[in-house]
Amino acid sequence: MYFGLVSDKKNYIFSVHELTSAAKQLLEKGLPLLWVSGEISNFICASSGHWYFSLKDDQAQVRCVMFRHKSQYLDWQPKNGMQVEVLALATLYEARGEFQLTLEQMRPAGLGALYETFERLKRKLEGEGLFDAARKRPLPFLPKQIGIVTSPQAAALQDVLATLAKRMPGIPVVLYPAPVQGEGAAQKIAQAIRLASERAECDVLLLCRGGGSIEDLWAFNEEAVARAIAASRIPLVSGVGHETDFTIADFAADQRAATPTAAAQLIVPQQQELLHRLHHAAQRLARGRQRQAEQVMQQLDFLQRRLVHPAQRIRQQAQHLDQLGRRLRMARPDFAQLGTRQVEWAHRLRVVMKHTLEHHDKHLHSLRQHLLHLDPQQVLARGYSMVRDGHGAIVSSSAGLHIGGSLDITFAHGWARTELMEKG
Repeated sequence: MYFGLVSDKKNYIFSVHELTSAAKQLLEKGLPLLWVSGEISNFICASSGHWYFSLKDDQAQVRCVMFRHKSQYLDWQPKNGMQVEVLALATLYEARGEFQLTLEQMRPAGLGALYETFERLKRKLEGEGLFDAARKRPLPFLPKQIGIVTSPQAAALQDVLATLAKRMPGIPVVLYPAPVQGEGAAQKIAQAIRLASERAECDVLLLCRGGGSIEDLWAFNEEAVARAIAASRIPLVSGVGHETDFTIADFAADQRAATPTAAAQLIVPQQQELLHRLHHAAQRLARGRQRQAEQVMQQLDFLQRRLVHPAQRIRQQAQHLDQLGRRLRMARPDFAQLGTRQVEWAHRLRVVMKHTLEHHDKHLHSLRQHLLHLDPQQVLARGYSMVRDGHGAIVSSSAGLHIGGSLDITFAHGWARTELMEKG
């Protein structure tokens, strides 16, 4: 607008405000967002949270401002003398008539090349299928032994060990030491992963390191580490850096956790939760056994009601015989013939009584054997035993036991308490 006035009226006189506004428009329209590199000097962090500093090189310098709503997303603190790269808009601060850069992003110098290397390797390995979901293996529900690949001096190691001890104490941990940053760290990390895979003494591996800059975490962006993870025969969880940090190792791992502590929480369940579930399962089992015993007892009562004692059957037969005798006497039959028939009836009665008694005897014996089979003491007498843990709950699996715990064993005659030395 102002330049149109100049062309229309050669002698137009600009005010200072009009001049600075025209210069600002010219700068902002003529120069797009661009990356600029240089050294930070005169850095000031205002109480408002805005950053002010100069960006300079050997021949020039320019004022810079990065407002709080942009600077709050940086996870590092700029300092005087640092070499940085900034994404900025060239503009003019009208109040002072000063040329300046308004920053959108800022990173330590050289990170552009690192990010390009990161993306190039990521595309390469992704194209080979190293990150495919089909390759990811499930983690064991309750590992018998856990392997950790990290530096013995890493603070993250103590966090992981404390979390494991809190959630599931007693699970053995094997440390495969390796430096987590510096020259040669990637090769040492890959070597430790291969060693753990060859020894195959753990059910799950945890690769961990605390947070840091992209340079600090760069060992986990090396191709050697990614290929070692992919070749591992043991499921591997990556817990590197903070939640916002992503490395090539995260993509190659079977599962990625936001932090080392989160990774420890991911590979072991909560002991109290398992004990709670076990307690409820034991209660359901006890109720089921009680219902089964009640059903058997009810069936036994029903069978007992149906069973007629042989003596009662004999009395019934004797009563019937008496009735026949009375009828015989009232009918005045042929006594000789009736005598013969009486002998036959007596014989038949003895045979029937004998068969009846034998039948009921066998039936009683069968019922007795059935009752004996239902007697828990008879089960113990056959060589079985009943095992309870320290809380008195019946143990049917070794999954919930831990080495060094005590067990109570009940035999057919007596009981014993033992300490668990080994389980399988």
